[in-house]
Amino acid sequence: MSLIAPNHPPALLIVQRGLEPFDVTFAAMRAFTDARDAATPDQLWLVEHPAVFTLGLGADPAHVLDAHAIPVVQTDRGGEVTYHGPGQAIIYLLIDLRRRRADGGLLVREFVGKIEQAVIDALAAYNLAGARKAGAPGIYLADGPHQGAKIAALGLKVRTNGSTYHGVSLNVAMDLTPFGWINPCGYPGLATVDMRTLGVDAALAQVHAALAGHLTHRLNSTSLD
Repeated sequence: MSLIAPNHPPALLIVQRGLEPFDVTFAAMRAFTDARDAATPDQLWLVEHPAVFTLGLGADPAHVLDAHAIPVVQTDRGGEVTYHGPGQAIIYLLIDLRRRRADGGLLVREFVGKIEQAVIDALAAYNLAGARKAGAPGIYLADGPHQGAKIAALGLKVRTNGSTYHGVSLNVAMDLTPFGWINPCGYPGLATVDMRTLGVDAALAQVHAALAGHLTHRLNSTSLD
């Protein structure tokens, strides 16, 4: 594991965790959040998981149609069921929202907007057009033959003190088959896609770093998008 500290305030550390089982990361996120105080630097955790289905707090287990022996893990994030697996760039955001704006903190809807915009920015660097969809957190393709397919998922836990964990996943170069074994994010038949399918041949580490850079920029910006 390595730490990299960007040069501009507020303090935001990037933690490279590599390939790690979801259960290990989940426990570590909760332990970090339990232990943090007003002086703890915010962190972005860059990780890749072995195959796993995760359920949000209000998820209907029936949306897991056939797990095919892939573990199914109940979490405390928002949202429905999603799939994580090799070739997916995952960034968990361990953020104190109270410190992200001088005038009383960053609201959850603004935080979500910044995360989504960072994904759109990262995709644009590879000439891919991403878009939001009203009422459906995440990022979807805005045009082309795969228009409307989901390429990035978003799920967060926000504690009453404004501390966040969980985060965002971007499909880079995956075996997409397991998405067909669930109703992704609770939507039957929702198409999913990755960057490789769209003709982008980029290393996972490269995309991870690019997304982390865009998240850092957006979180440290005073703009509300």
